[in-house]
Amino acid sequence: MKRKISLRRPAREHADPIQRGQSQKLNHVKILHSLTGRLCSAGFSLSRLVAFPLFFLAAGLVLVQPCAGGPFNFSYTGSLINERDSHTATLLPNGKVLVAGGYNGNPLASAELYDPASGTWTATGNLGAARYAHTATLLPNGKVLVAGGYDTTNFVFLASAELYDPASGTWTATGSLATARYAHTATLLANGKVLVAVGYGSAGPTSSAELYDPANGTWTATGSLTTARYTHTATLLPNGNVLVAGGYNFVYFASAELYDPASGAWTATGSLGAVRGVHTATLLPNGKVLVAGGYSSGATASAELYNPASGTWATTGSLVTARYANTATLLQNSKVLIAGGLNETSGNLASAELYDPGSGIWTATGSLGDRRWFHTETLLPNGKVLVAGGSNSGGYLMSAELYDPGTPIPTPTPTPTATPTPTPTPTSTPTATPTPTQTPTPAADYSLSINPSSVSVPRTGGIATYTVTITRTNGFSSPVTLSISGLPSGATASFTPNPVAGSSSTLRVTVNRSTRQGTYLFTVTGIGGTPPLTRTATATLVKRKD
Repeated sequence: MKRKISLRRPAREHADPIQRGQSQKLNHVKILHSLTGRLCSAGFSLSRLVAFPLFFLAAGLVLVQPCAGGPFNFSYTGSLINERDSHTATLLPNGKVLVAGGYNGNPLASAELYDPASGTWTATGNLGAARYAHTATLLPNGKVLVAGGYDTTNFVFLASAELYDPASGTWTATGSLATARYAHTATLLANGKVLVAVGYGSAGPTSSAELYDPANGTWTATGSLTTARYTHTATLLPNGNVLVAGGYNFVYFASAELYDPASGAWTATGSLGAVRGVHTATLLPNGKVLVAGGYSSGATASAELYNPASGTWATTGSLVTARYANTATLLQNSKVLIAGGLNETSGNLASAELYDPGSGIWTATGSLGDRRWFHTETLLPNGKVLVAGGSNSGGYLMSAELYDPGTPIPTPTPTPTATPTPTPTPTSTPTATPTPTQTPTPAADYSLSINPSSVSVPRTGGIATYTVTITRTNGFSSPVTLSISGLPSGATASFTPNPVAGSSSTLRVTVNRSTRQGTYLFTVTGIGGTPPLTRTATATLVKRKD
C-alpha cells in the first residue's frame, strides 16, 4: 500500500482574505500579525492558528513510503477522498468515523465516512454550508450536531447548525446560534444538551455561551464567561461541570473558568501555571485534566494537571518536544497519545509521545508517516487511533494513518514439574512422595454495577443518566466494551467513554415522547480481556404517566 499526498498547492487567490482586500472585516488578523510578528520555520504565519489558512511557501512534494505496522507505530490506511485541514472527526455508534467540512484553499461542504473494517473512505451527504473551524458533537440520539465555523468564500462567520443522520447519510438544518462564531468549543452535557462557549465572531472574541436542546432543536443563551477568548479548551468533568482553560484574546491567558449546568453560571477556578493557547486538554480516568503544550511567546513543552477536588493546577512531566496545534487522545490503556503539531525549531512535526498518568512522564513513541498539523485524531473501538488529514509545508493532506498502541502480552503461568516417584527397593515398601499442590493464581476478572438502579423520566420524555462502574480484580486491565439491550421502542442509549479503560462510564438513555409508559428492565453487557470475559448488570427505566 502506498500513501497519497496532494500535489495541489493552495493558490494565491485563496490566500488569507486580508491579502484580498478584506481588512475591514478581518482587522483582528492584522492585530495578531503585529503581536506575534513571526513565522514558523515551515513557512506558516501564526495567524493561521486563529485566523484563516495562508498559502504555503514550500512547493508540494510527492513522498512514497511502504506502510509500516506493528505495536507502537503508525501505519497508513486508506486516504481521504479530499485533502483537508481544520475539519472535524466524529466516531459514530456504528463504529465508522464521520469527517466533515474543513479547508483546502476553499472551505469545504463535503463529508466522508471511514470504515475501520475495510480501511476505506466513502463519500456521504454534503453539509448545507461549507465551513471550517466549526465543532461537531455526537448527540445521545446518534445524530451529529455541527455548529458555527467560517466561510472564506463569502467572508462570513457562521451561526448556522446542521444535523447528520447516519441512517440516511444526510444533513438537515437545525436552529441557528444566536452569535455567529468559529474557533469555539462544544461540549455534550450530562443532561443531553450541548454547551457552545466563546470563540471568535464578527465583533471579535466573544464571552457568550449558548445551549442546544436536541429535543426542540433550538439554542438558548446561558451565562457568559468572565473573559472572552478562543483557541481555548473545554472539558466535561466527572461532576458534570465544564472546565474552560487558557486561550487567546490578543494576549494568551492562564485563567480558567467552571460552568455549572444547574445554575447556568461560570465561576473562576485556579489559573494555569503558564499562559497558553492552541493546547490540548484530556480528561484522565482518575478525574484530573491533563493540559499539554500550546503557544504563548513560542511553542511550549510544559504540561499541567487540574484537580477538580481542589480547583488547582500542578505541574507534571514536560513533553519531549514543544508543540502546538497537535492532537491528544486518551487510549484504552489510560495513557495519552499526542501526535504532530509544529514549533519554531522543527516546523511541522511527525513525532508522537505517550503520557503515563502513573509516572507523570512522557516518552517518545512511533512517528507519523506524514508531518501534519490541524489534523484530527479519533479513538476507534478496536483501540487503534485514526489520524486524518491536516496540512504541512507540502500542502493540504488527504493521507490517513492508524496508531497501534499494542496489547500487553500476558506472562504465562509456569507449569509445575511433578516430583518423581522414588524407585522401590526389594527390602522396603516405598512411600510415594505426594505431588506438590500448586496454589492456583486468581484469575484477572471484573464486574459491572449500575447506579442508580432505577431512573424515571416524565411522560414527555427526557434523558435518564446512570453510572456504569467497572470493578477490576486481580490485575484485570483490559478495556471493556459496553452494550445495552432491553430498552423500549423510542429509547436510545450512549456510553461515554466506550470502550472503558478506567473504572466507569456514563450511560445516557434518551426517551422520546412516543415511548409507552411503564417500567423497563434493561441489561448492560461488558466484553473485555483475552480470552473475552462477558459480564452483565441490570437496571430499570421508568416512563412516568405525569
